[in-house]
Amino acid sequence: MEAIVLAGGLGTRLRHVVPEWPKPMAPVAGRPFLEILLKSLAKKGFHRVVLSLGYMADKVVSYFGPRYAGLELVYQIEPEPLGTGGALRLALTQCTADHVFVFNGDTYLDLEISNLESHWQKRRAPIIVARELTDTARYGRLDVNLERGLVVGFAEKGMSGAGLINAGCYVFPTDMLQDFELNEPFSLESDFLSKVVARRQFDLFVTNGHFIDIGIPEDYSRAQTEFAGIWK
Repeated sequence: MEAIVLAGGLGTRLRHVVPEWPKPMAPVAGRPFLEILLKSLAKKGFHRVVLSLGYMADKVVSYFGPRYAGLELVYQIEPEPLGTGGALRLALTQCTADHVFVFNGDTYLDLEISNLESHWQKRRAPIIVARELTDTARYGRLDVNLERGLVVGFAEKGMSGAGLINAGCYVFPTDMLQDFELNEPFSLESDFLSKVVARRQFDLFVTNGHFIDIGIPEDYSRAQTEFAGIWK
């Protein structure tokens, strides 16, 4: 299996906490957060990961090199900030399989990979991974058709209360974004997904796995506790 990790953002909300590192390399439990993600992917059966990089890309490349934990690492560096969509469009050119798992470099998700891969093999439709939270205010909430197992829309951030959020993880065919020009900046979420779900099938996969996004200082601090002892 093959994965793309989007790890090129500027990380402005975390910059004052870890000014010397790009956000995915922020130290968590004594190691870069990205190392935790890659170790998890290796354990779950991935063999190849495309790392989509931008800000401080050299620090990621020099730390990991061409392989880590049995993973082949391929680096795709943005020539300029391209947004999540533009970065993914560029990274997809490095993929060799017919589908790819997409992860965010600042989010840990203990995903049920074998179940998700089986879902893809049966239906071969793009998949959006959701996670139920008791309060969705910080994240965009998904509008779903549970009976059909589909994502049908995206709600704006700020909606409080329990619900399903976009966990920032997807399974896409590798030709998913071919209608976009290479090196064209755009947002995967607002410029593509929120518009296309109304006219194209996007399957829903609800994960129960451990989920934490270190993008804000409060959750970055919480991650230190949740991952304490991971390297022992």
